[in-house]
Amino acid sequence: MNITLIGMPGAGKSLIGRELAKKLNYRFIDVDEIIEEKNGLKLQEIIDRFGDGRFKEIEEKTILELTNSKPRRLSNSVISPGGSVVYSEEAMRFLKKVSIVVFLNPSLKNIKTYNSDFSARGVVGLKKKSLEQLHNERLPLYRRYADVTMVLPENFDVERVVGDIVDKIFQRSD
Repeated sequence: MNITLIGMPGAGKSLIGRELAKKLNYRFIDVDEIIEEKNGLKLQEIIDRFGDGRFKEIEEKTILELTNSKPRRLSNSVISPGGSVVYSEEAMRFLKKVSIVVFLNPSLKNIKTYNSDFSARGVVGLKKKSLEQLHNERLPLYRRYADVTMVLPENFDVERVVGDIVDKIFQRSD
């Protein structure tokens, strides 16, 4: 079984994903890291150089190639794609086919509190829209694709969230 974490940039996908993978003894796959490695550029540099549209194509292609990645096939993995993955119907269809999709949903206030500078993060759409506008635009997409939604409270405890995710996922498969 695989688990994919989706949500806004700064929602905690990498932080929670690494701990979830550790708890389940799964492999952790950070799609943003793969993109940076393959392109030899930071996410923001890719967006600056090639634009949002090309970045989304690179992101989609990287996700669709996950079954070919690493020495092992895609199994027992926690996948952390970028927040913009929900713009690709094909990528999300693939992720839903190979994993349980968990939407990490902290409040926008919490996202801003824990992440003061989004300008260097490589956030698709942030040059033309505010973080609030992107949040409002993406929220229905995250909800549409989620198998499980985790509303993250202010000052959440990572271990507790990981435990709650495991409980919800394994309740689903009973």
